[in-house]
Amino acid sequence: MAVAVATKFGPYEVVGQIGAGGMGEVYRARDTRLGRDVALKVLPAAFASDPDRLRRFEQEARASAALNHPNILAVYDVGTLEGVPYVVSELLEGETLRERLRSGPLPARKAIEMAVQIANGLAAAHERGVIHRDLKPENLFILRDGRAKILDFGLAKLTQPESDSAHTAPPTMETGTDPGTVLGTMGYMSPEQVRGRPADARSDIFSFGAILYEMLSGKRAFHGATAADTISAILKEDPPDLVETNRSISPALERIVRHCLEKNPEQRFHSASDIAFDLEALSATSSTSAMKTTPAATRLRLRAALLVLVAIVGVSLAFLAGRTIGHSSSNVAPDIHQLTFRRGTVRSARFAADGQTAIYSAAWEGKPEEVFSTSAQNPESRPLDLHDAELLSLSSTGQMALKLNPRVAANFPRPGTLAAMPLTGGAPRALLDNVEAADWSPDGEKLAVVQLVNGQSSLQYPVGKVLFQAPNWISDPRISPSGDAIAFLNHPFGGDEGSVMLVDTAGNARTLTSDWLSVQGLAWSPDGKEIWFTGTRFGSNRSLYAVSRNGRERLVSRVPATMTLQDISLQGQVLLTSAYDRLVVMALLPGEKAERDLSWFDGGRPAALSADDKLLLLGEVGEGGGENYSVYLRPTNGAPAI
Repeated sequence: MAVAVATKFGPYEVVGQIGAGGMGEVYRARDTRLGRDVALKVLPAAFASDPDRLRRFEQEARASAALNHPNILAVYDVGTLEGVPYVVSELLEGETLRERLRSGPLPARKAIEMAVQIANGLAAAHERGVIHRDLKPENLFILRDGRAKILDFGLAKLTQPESDSAHTAPPTMETGTDPGTVLGTMGYMSPEQVRGRPADARSDIFSFGAILYEMLSGKRAFHGATAADTISAILKEDPPDLVETNRSISPALERIVRHCLEKNPEQRFHSASDIAFDLEALSATSSTSAMKTTPAATRLRLRAALLVLVAIVGVSLAFLAGRTIGHSSSNVAPDIHQLTFRRGTVRSARFAADGQTAIYSAAWEGKPEEVFSTSAQNPESRPLDLHDAELLSLSSTGQMALKLNPRVAANFPRPGTLAAMPLTGGAPRALLDNVEAADWSPDGEKLAVVQLVNGQSSLQYPVGKVLFQAPNWISDPRISPSGDAIAFLNHPFGGDEGSVMLVDTAGNARTLTSDWLSVQGLAWSPDGKEIWFTGTRFGSNRSLYAVSRNGRERLVSRVPATMTLQDISLQGQVLLTSAYDRLVVMALLPGEKAERDLSWFDGGRPAALSADDKLLLLGEVGEGGGENYSVYLRPTNGAPAI
């Protein structure tokens, strides 16, 4: 219906038309009560013929109006005029994402920036139980100042009655002038929507992934010549790799997009806030990784004044109080107690039966690895007189499984001799050579081991019975509390990237999670229903996650450091290591015998020396360097940097 200028919808007086589409016409209107311009969307009269559908729309529109977020269009009012429904919202100046994409893909940095805003808006809506159901570039608006707004929350519910078990028609399908050509919403629907099943937050996440793919590639993730072709692509096909269309796309960004576009909703991100967090961290990581070695930096290494860049890594042992166990929400803040305070590396740690004592192996201040005992009540660590030994497991009967004389075999594997020793003392008893990892059974009678055999990683339980074998690194085998299965981390490329896997005692193995950029540390929850692990799909900071036996993932906790899960006690406490690092610039100047620390903040990278060796050009790429990085000149005599 065309609306004449000066027509009034309650207190809103039409000033002029802005646009029109399948969902009705949009007008600029004047709110005569508050003296402001608003956007007034008049919906097709046919939508008012179904009272139930209109009632649901009004309920959802009012729920949307309750959303107060800078990345969601503000809805001011909803009503009807002579049976025709209308919605009043804030008036925006800019263009839709669809209009922006007509000129081609967005630069990765700009796409990430915009995607973070959209994900934050989705997260705010999902928290209030409001699902969009029809996310697409036409429903995303870019303001002139670069801010993104999500439009039309609730309108998708009006376009189609609620799905039920007998309903199979897809929600909204916009067809073009050519018969069978699908142009609009169809290409952004999730597989469950295509099948006519109810949509939830994970459906919005799939649509978000399709939009992010298009922002980065300039091409639709799912598009066919006919509706049937598009549906088939959504259900069965993966879009081409992003690097095929844009070589500047990082593998970490590709992983985020792929994780959004998983066909099975259980395997997608379960929270839009998690997506926003991952994208923000990816953006921060990208901003500090662009520095390249320059001729000046090469010359620096050849100068008579020797400058050495050193990474100092500190790993402390801590435990989280047990009230985090059993909660499905990551909003519960854990109680964190630091247990160690020295500089060095903690290799592994386990809880003793009391749930308060921690046994761990560490190399402090550059000394050889030892085994120690500590507790939350006493911050002092007591050495157990075990040198060049790594703790692998601690049984319910007080037996330690140790790895003696570990050696570096590759980037991460450190096989050694498996030995058993009572916690009360005695001599270690050698059991098996070339062992990477081990775990005691719940009764303390048997061991599951990962042994390197003829270049293969062999997971055995009990020793001698092979359950899983791979030509790559396998780590962190942990036997379930019931003894029926073993969870472990599979690293197919030899680094610490990989996934969580589960194998039963008959050798039936399956993968529980999609790939992680870095995943280390694993333990079972006390009830055996979940496997907890620490991983990240971007950057270096691993966070604490849980996955159920059927593959449902959830975030447990994040801290601004790299965590590695070590153990979970029967009482529900979590034992983990927290790592931090600092790049330190040390100088040994001509004629001097002692090195001088020329670091300024936390991420120093030397670039060049002046001809007289009196000034150092220094880049700061850590937290102290700001959002991107900062550049300083530092006198080599130790005076403050400029």
